[in-house]
Amino acid sequence: MEIRDLEWFVALAETEQVTRTAEGLHITQPTLSRAVNRLEKHFGTSLFDRTGKRLRLNRYGEVVRAHAARVLGEIDAAEQRIGAMLDPQSGVVSLGFVTSFGSWLVPRLMQEYRQQAASTQFLLEGGPADQVLDMLRHESVDAAICSPQPRDEDIHWHPIAEEPLRLVVGDQHPLANAKKIDLARVSDETFVALRPEFGLRQIFDALCTKAGFTPAVVVEATEIPTLWGLVASGAGVAVLPVPTPGPLPKGTKQLFIKDSGAVRTAGFATLSTRQQSPPVARFIEFVHDHPLIKR
Repeated sequence: MEIRDLEWFVALAETEQVTRTAEGLHITQPTLSRAVNRLEKHFGTSLFDRTGKRLRLNRYGEVVRAHAARVLGEIDAAEQRIGAMLDPQSGVVSLGFVTSFGSWLVPRLMQEYRQQAASTQFLLEGGPADQVLDMLRHESVDAAICSPQPRDEDIHWHPIAEEPLRLVVGDQHPLANAKKIDLARVSDETFVALRPEFGLRQIFDALCTKAGFTPAVVVEATEIPTLWGLVASGAGVAVLPVPTPGPLPKGTKQLFIKDSGAVRTAGFATLSTRQQSPPVARFIEFVHDHPLIKR
């Protein structure tokens, strides 16, 4: 049974005239008859009562017509909905992102993109770096904003933003009045950090390794604001991105890290093997043409 057979059956059920219906559908009468025969074979009964050359829809045909009309209506609605989703001007883009980028980078990109595609709908889903990349690999999102750069050969990663990292200490810490520092100088400190699946933790671990030590992490958290609170309470020190414009969280001080590479680079990741829909392709082009954002 094909959708076309249902369409032709509904048309014939309205007229109960094979010749007239076939002409209206621009098909031959035998073609229409074969379509009806396929449906009757499928349902196991006649759908029309036949008297000579006249047809009359019977009670089985009435049931099929009612359901067929609903099926065709749903298919038509689906086609219209998918057409809207695929419209480059007003389609849908699903975007995964590392949670901490949701407070500044994601809103900024959305705001600037909507100046040229105001009707685009975004479906956003945040999480740690490993989870965001899994969403991209399994194609539950069209693209992702993540850091650090993934190692997958089939993931294209385009840098779009940079934010400097700072050593954050409590305002009563012995280093609170320092301005700059080498990470090696705090190798004996206790640290608070995000859990290992977070990109920021991976960058932090790499910086410490480069500085020649393994950090003593006493508390692992899942959110950056929690780390600021832990530092303020004296639980340890942390390496964190500079906060959004405004005062530092109460009870904290931040020190410039002199080590090279003390930045977090956010990148825009897409699967190179995936065929993108028109609205997603347009958003990708916008992001690739967008200048690098620096905080």
